[in-house]
Amino acid sequence: MQLPIEKKEFQLVECPRDAMQGWPHFIPTQKKIEYIQSLLQVGFHTLDCGSFVSPKAIPQMADTPEVFSKLDVQDTTTKLLAIVANLRGARDAVHFEQLTYLGFPFSVSETFQQRNTNSSIQESLARVAEIQNLCVQKNKSLVIYLSMGFGNPYGDPYNEEIVFGWAQKMATMGVKIISVADTVGLAEAEQIGRVASYLIKELPAVQVGVHLHSTPFHWKQKIEAAWQAGCQRFDGAMKGIGGCPMADDVLVGNMDTELMIPFFKGKAQLSQMNEAALARCSALAASIFV
Repeated sequence: MQLPIEKKEFQLVECPRDAMQGWPHFIPTQKKIEYIQSLLQVGFHTLDCGSFVSPKAIPQMADTPEVFSKLDVQDTTTKLLAIVANLRGARDAVHFEQLTYLGFPFSVSETFQQRNTNSSIQESLARVAEIQNLCVQKNKSLVIYLSMGFGNPYGDPYNEEIVFGWAQKMATMGVKIISVADTVGLAEAEQIGRVASYLIKELPAVQVGVHLHSTPFHWKQKIEAAWQAGCQRFDGAMKGIGGCPMADDVLVGNMDTELMIPFFKGKAQLSQMNEAALARCSALAASIFV
């Protein structure tokens, strides 16, 4: 018997980490702190704002511990998320009380998993189990990003059943948030809707999200497809900046938060968003990402 679909809380996730990590010159630590602190006042559900990964792999985010240590989270309801790629990074991350979520990029493409985390899919599965156990012990929540969830450019095997199988596996391990990532912008709206709809129906205990990359011309069709499928968790980045530096030489941008907000307000969401704080963040982003 099909279980009833559980109504989920709407979650708009802002991703300054994704915007910053591939930026060609180092963004000063104090600038990062100022920007993230401003974003905390807007009303986003979550900020994906740091990485506890090798500084050799992602030098832009090497100052994440310092940034986190200087953030004031007393006057905000926004939660913080940081990316980890192994148990060592997860152990470093869980020391920060202000951090609610650890995000792990689990790719359904073997090639990309090796490029992104220097591990195979099977090795990464073992890492997920270890990190999930640590999260339970430390009262954190693990977010799994199913990278290359709509296809890959490497010729690795891909079909939607592969994605569904890994999502089911994560759910059986106790993961409660799974975000399907269109890492290189290959997905079409129809596919996004089909994948999201299936996962939402089959995994009623899981918050299914989408982390979509897009050109400026197709963002709305993609977001609409996920929304119509019942998706209630969406990632974006101010100005549409960013993308995974491990994915391709030519990055396809993130979904532009400043386009997404009026879209979702039209769906009767985000009524508590602080428009003045959003305007300040937009101006800061324009000054940082130049």
